[in-house]
Amino acid sequence: MTETSTLAAAGARFVAAALTALGLAAALALPAPAHAQSGDATATVRTAVETWLKGRYKVEEVRRTPLPGIYEVRIGNDLVYVDEKGQHAFVEGNLVDIKSGRNLTRERVDELMTINFKDLPLNIAIKQVIGNGKRQIAIFEDPNCGYCKRMRADLLALKDVTIYTYVISILSPDSETKAKKALCAGDKVRAWNDLMTNGKVPDNAGTCDNQLVKVRELAQKLGISATPTAFFANGKRLQGYVPGPQLDKMLEENSKS
Repeated sequence: MTETSTLAAAGARFVAAALTALGLAAALALPAPAHAQSGDATATVRTAVETWLKGRYKVEEVRRTPLPGIYEVRIGNDLVYVDEKGQHAFVEGNLVDIKSGRNLTRERVDELMTINFKDLPLNIAIKQVIGNGKRQIAIFEDPNCGYCKRMRADLLALKDVTIYTYVISILSPDSETKAKKALCAGDKVRAWNDLMTNGKVPDNAGTCDNQLVKVRELAQKLGISATPTAFFANGKRLQGYVPGPQLDKMLEENSKS
């Protein structure tokens, strides 16, 4: 591999990593680049992008696109699209504010996925109060979800939290069997925690009336197709697993009135 191709590949990895983070962090949180003289949009765009990426990766080419005011920027084999003033970039479907580093697409999606926590039917969830329970979180979990099990252990280590667990069976054929057995246990909280943290399936027939159908309907209404999916008291949605310390921080931030 030549030095040029190595740099191009490194540039591609850098851009992908920055986008995956979706915060774009320090690489993007820079002052707005100085604009070139009027009419020299190519130079403006080039300067903006190289400043955005801290000058570590060379912009190979800047060219006009069929869209007025939008320029294609090539870094190795990666393409990003930037407006002629070098203020915003389209990267892998995300609209990014170059000056602030804000991912405007992600912010809008988060807004659209936010719910009114008070509208949740909490009566069909398993409720557990830890400490004074002042912080609240609602979470959808499948008994065969590995990340749900990790998150369950982290949830149980938190202080002062009320956990509303919506048991859903979507991952494998025996998810429903395990879910029913947990929901038919005399102590549902203990049964679910034992199932998720110790793999202990309750010893009962699992034939009692349960809320699985209602929870499944709720999940469809909320657009939930994967677990774990959680909601904080302010309605913000968390999809997927985050480590305990990060979860605690997010819970605290999203519990403020």
